[in-house]
Amino acid sequence: MSQLKDRLRTDLTAAIKARDEVRSSTLRMVLTAVTNAEVAGKVQRELTDEQVVEVLASEAKKRREAAIAFDDGGRSEMAAKERAEAKVLADYLPEQLSVEEISRIVSEAVGRTGAADEGMKAMGKVMGVVQPQVKGRADGAAVAAEVRRQLG
Repeated sequence: MSQLKDRLRTDLTAAIKARDEVRSSTLRMVLTAVTNAEVAGKVQRELTDEQVVEVLASEAKKRREAAIAFDDGGRSEMAAKERAEAKVLADYLPEQLSVEEISRIVSEAVGRTGAADEGMKAMGKVMGVVQPQVKGRADGAAVAAEVRRQLG
């Protein structure tokens, strides 16, 4: 079993004992998502820590998007609940990159690929170099926006 999955289970038990409703419901939800990822496809498999982080990042992104949607719909209490869940998930994700760090990584990738003169046609090439470096540590939309800014 991956260490991160084991930590999630241990923390769930502690949250239940502490009667922390938000933390326990969030950890139950993410452990269910991990289990679903493990049984998806033709063959059941055990996820690595890196794959568990991908599931966590996906769930955190869902929470951020839902919070925005609830805010737009005038449901601030639901938006607050989604943000609280996202905060719990953030405890298990790698530290997120700052805007400056993303910009620096993209600049290096543009220089390395020689894409500065190619414009937007080279976006896929640059993203292919950048994605492995920022995986799980930055929102893909923010990275893509920075690549567009530097290429366009």
